[in-house]
Amino acid sequence: MKRKILVTSGLPYANGHIHIGHLVEYLQTDIWVRFQKSRGHDCVYFCGDDTHGTTIMLRARSEGKEEEEIIDEMHAAHLRDFNDFGIEFDHYGSTNTLENRKLCSEIWTAFRNAGLVEEKEIEQLYDTEAQTFLADRFVKGTCPKCGKPDQYGDNCESCGAHYEPTELIDAVSAITGTRPEVRTAKHLFVNIEREHPFLDKWVHSGALQLEIENYLAGQFLGEPLRPWDVSRPAPYFGFEIPDSPGNFWYVWFDAPIGYMGATMEWCKNVNRDGLPPLEQFNLWWRNPNAEIHHFIGKDITYFHTLFFPTMLKVAGFSLPFKVHIHGFLTVNGEKMSKRRGTFILASTYLKYLDPSYLRYYYASKLSGRVDDIDLNFEELQAKVNADLVGNVVNLASRTAKFAAQTGLSEVYPDDNGLFEQAAKFGEEIADAYETGEYSKAIRLIMECGYRANKFVEDAAPWTLAKDADKKSQLQDVCTIGINLFRQIVVYLAPILPKLKADTEVLLNDNLSRWDCAKEHLLRTEVNPYKHLLSRADTKAMEQIIEDSKVSDGGLPPNAAGQVPAADNDDDAALQAEPLLTEKISIDDFAKVDLRIARVIEAKEVPEARKLLQLTLSLGGNEIRNVFAGIKSAYKPEELVGRLVVCVANLQPRQMKFGLSEGMVVAAGPGGADIFLLSPDEGAKPGMRLH
Repeated sequence: MKRKILVTSGLPYANGHIHIGHLVEYLQTDIWVRFQKSRGHDCVYFCGDDTHGTTIMLRARSEGKEEEEIIDEMHAAHLRDFNDFGIEFDHYGSTNTLENRKLCSEIWTAFRNAGLVEEKEIEQLYDTEAQTFLADRFVKGTCPKCGKPDQYGDNCESCGAHYEPTELIDAVSAITGTRPEVRTAKHLFVNIEREHPFLDKWVHSGALQLEIENYLAGQFLGEPLRPWDVSRPAPYFGFEIPDSPGNFWYVWFDAPIGYMGATMEWCKNVNRDGLPPLEQFNLWWRNPNAEIHHFIGKDITYFHTLFFPTMLKVAGFSLPFKVHIHGFLTVNGEKMSKRRGTFILASTYLKYLDPSYLRYYYASKLSGRVDDIDLNFEELQAKVNADLVGNVVNLASRTAKFAAQTGLSEVYPDDNGLFEQAAKFGEEIADAYETGEYSKAIRLIMECGYRANKFVEDAAPWTLAKDADKKSQLQDVCTIGINLFRQIVVYLAPILPKLKADTEVLLNDNLSRWDCAKEHLLRTEVNPYKHLLSRADTKAMEQIIEDSKVSDGGLPPNAAGQVPAADNDDDAALQAEPLLTEKISIDDFAKVDLRIARVIEAKEVPEARKLLQLTLSLGGNEIRNVFAGIKSAYKPEELVGRLVVCVANLQPRQMKFGLSEGMVVAAGPGGADIFLLSPDEGAKPGMRLH
């Protein structure tokens, strides 16, 4: 039965380029959509840029541009990266469109008519330096629930708790690093608790993975739901709320509506069956026979499984049929890092490696669960070289060049049931694609490849080609080998569209239908074989990491990964402060308790010429007051939020300004030349230096 399926991915933010972490989601979605289309379903894929919010506004301000100019530049860059990775959208739009504004107004009116909107004055964090109220993601501090530091202002990545930015402990602005003020402003809220019974039912309707059901039930639905703050006061880049001048819809209000806005734009462009755009739109968003599927990362589960379904239900739109939630990406077992070179842009990857490699590797790791996946470059190389080159492309390279000479047989030869066995695998492979178990699909496909290669190895067409009397036997062997290869390419086509396209040219064939894997290709001239896929190169992978490294202002590493000696690395500093000649033991060094600390407050000491007063957090409730002689080199506002190294077990010293309970570690001769030591990325307050 032909299904009607609308698919979306989370909208990438228009302030940054696409990186390999983003690609987990878009490749996962593209594979699923390509599979559905190959099965003959009416499947459309919509996405677009998330364009509103404080970040775009501040960037435009700093670059002297209009927000729309930045949006247009990033839109083109995003589409270029997606296209280069073979990701195909039926429409890729933007949240900053007339269609999206109208749909926001429609849903807002439905909330108003249902009596779900409340207005009240609230306290909100304000950055006095940036002169703006701070969106949740522009505040960082310690989670009020679990005490984990360095968390955003809306939710904790460690324990999953959601809270207001004003609840964060030791909050700092992520824009300027300053300590924000609490100011009062009028905000509009949606009383989502009124829809609690509906959400209880929908969450357990089968639309979500079981682990997500349990998460929502345990974290949110077991108690009253807090009102959802859906407005932000000016200045803010977004849609002004029609019935509340000076207030704008919060980005998480209009972003998911962007899926609907993109649909409406597409409906205006395609003119399907001569229907007016609104009628076409309703066939997708107000049709119980249409399936709506969202693919998102686990970090935005809250918005897509509680708020967005409420919006759709109240406004009379169809609810999501399925929300497919995936985990995060790590690289070589660690969080992506600019310093380590593992925060890799899509464009950087594409300079050195075939996008097919990453499509295949991610698919080999993805399941229907919410597990994080790891990109290990050694494993990627092994999978590409063994699976794609050694197991799949090898079939074509061993048979196609002979088949180009002999053509394919008129009747399919006896292959001891190999083709039929692989054809029967088709439905099991299809079920794996349908449920997002791509790794299982690949295992099944590779099994077909192993059996096919065993047949070709035993038949040895390269030997048959040497004997003119065995031309008919050679043709039969090549016909079997080509058909087994063709089956595998059909099964891999959602993952490897470039291999599918190249195979279609090789075989003068169209492999768009899933059922092609059940049909023999006969009486066909095969084109001369051209190389289909190269082996993955270790040096290329190393170069990607090297190009992705962001230094901290020092000299760039050379080709060997070492920092070259520089002419200005003279001995002036050593001459000024010679090395100490008295040696100490490791036990002496161990007596000094060096700890990572975060500056949560910094201020001048008016009566002191050199001192700044620092309040340091060593994690949890461990707070130290320290007077540091760095006033000549640092302004207090530059230090708030920064990580420093603190001597934590120094004997406290009573000064006339107060008690100093430690020391921060710095280098330099003094004056303006004082340089605080900062830990590498990933360090946390409380960690000890060894």
